[in-house]
Amino acid sequence: MTHTILIVDDEPVQLRLLETALDRMGHSVVKAENGTAALKILRDENRQVHAVVLDLVMPETDGMGVLEALREEGKEVPVIVQTANGGIDTVVAAMRCGAFDFVVKPASPQKLESAIANALRFAQHATKKQRNGPKEAISRGLKDIVTQSAAMRPVLKMAEKAAASSIPVLIEGESGVGKEMIAKAIHGMSDRAAKPFITVNCGALPENLVESILFGHEKGAFTGAVEKHRGKFEEADGSTLFLDEIGELPSDLQVKLLRAIQEKEVDPIGARRPVKIDIRLISATNRRLDEEVRKQRFREDLFYRLSVLPLSLPPLRERKEDVLPLSFHFAKKVARQEKRNDICAIRPEVLDMLGAYHWPGNVRELENAIFRAVVLCEGDELTIEDFPQIASQMPNFELPQAASTGDPRDTFAGSTQTVESISITTPEPGDPITRMDGDTRGLTTSQASSGTRNTVPSTSGYGLLNMISSKGEVRELSSLEEEAIRFAIQVYNGRMS
Repeated sequence: MTHTILIVDDEPVQLRLLETALDRMGHSVVKAENGTAALKILRDENRQVHAVVLDLVMPETDGMGVLEALREEGKEVPVIVQTANGGIDTVVAAMRCGAFDFVVKPASPQKLESAIANALRFAQHATKKQRNGPKEAISRGLKDIVTQSAAMRPVLKMAEKAAASSIPVLIEGESGVGKEMIAKAIHGMSDRAAKPFITVNCGALPENLVESILFGHEKGAFTGAVEKHRGKFEEADGSTLFLDEIGELPSDLQVKLLRAIQEKEVDPIGARRPVKIDIRLISATNRRLDEEVRKQRFREDLFYRLSVLPLSLPPLRERKEDVLPLSFHFAKKVARQEKRNDICAIRPEVLDMLGAYHWPGNVRELENAIFRAVVLCEGDELTIEDFPQIASQMPNFELPQAASTGDPRDTFAGSTQTVESISITTPEPGDPITRMDGDTRGLTTSQASSGTRNTVPSTSGYGLLNMISSKGEVRELSSLEEEAIRFAIQVYNGRMS
């Protein structure tokens, strides 16, 4: 297959040399004399460009400007930059702007051919992923849910089975436990993943507009209906409809919902005939619907229609094993969103406090607490002072001895394991444990001062590299180095610029 390569350079001689080299490699060549002309070609929907060879130093729009424009517009064509001096700062800046590879002028034909071949393979892989659609991207949803709790395993297993069918699912659990996340994961692994996930919060619907929002209305059906409106059921035709807080639905609407589920059709207000629908229904509630049925506040027949496959999510206080990985997950996520990349760790005493807290607001409260802490943080580590709301609700909480005395080598969770802080750069539970901010003070898990060997508990925190082997001996430096390198590659997804 002939690939089209765009070469961008303001030097005519360099353009001819590149054109000749690429022509000999069997590629079709498109030329541009500056960044402005290159962007015009790349924005042309009728022209396909498989890769770009881009000079960095040009008049008008330079190479960095082209890279930034491509990134802002979401174009994923691989770009190989050319630099005259090969300065590391220039190369790093280009890589951060999205460059795939770089070559130093004058580039040898072998080096150029290798770089373009790698770029084309990357482009083919990206195109295949995009062609497979949202389902492939979202289908990892259940695996991406951050949890170490045994209580969550049967829930996730059942959700995975539910995703393989169109069975109605009812997700029960307290507010903030992640019901919508589970619903989205089920949708993402289903055959309907390519279509939008439609969400309705039944508890937030205006009482006089509930029927119109759910089932739609015709123009002139009532005062103010100036145009036809498609309801959420019609919007979700062929896809998934998620009814959150289904227990809040008024009793008269429960009847219409039951009919819509049974007959697979809805009656928009003012319509002359019903509209056929094909939806996958997932409902969620923070109430016990079976008790609501017994109290005659919820229709029994509707309950059985919705609860064909019930899933019950345990509250965070019943799965305390998830507090630690969730804390790191949210800290990384919020620090990136708030451009606080200087925040690299969480103090051990903070993790002790978060683990001891009862979390009435569940995962949502934990996320908000981490968000607030990142905003309040004045250093590069999250400390007790950054969690005033949590600390104020735990007046009897006692810090670990080392933390309370301000010892620079704090003891984590009262064990013999000494750490300075716990890194927030760990991507997933179970990955190799080390600190990624270049500070080696927290790398030891033995008490160097005593010279004795310790057995590190299995509960060792994130940010630590275990220096003791399974045989109780100090590990070789090459082994530690290999683990650190593998960890770094995982953290940065292979992009080590």
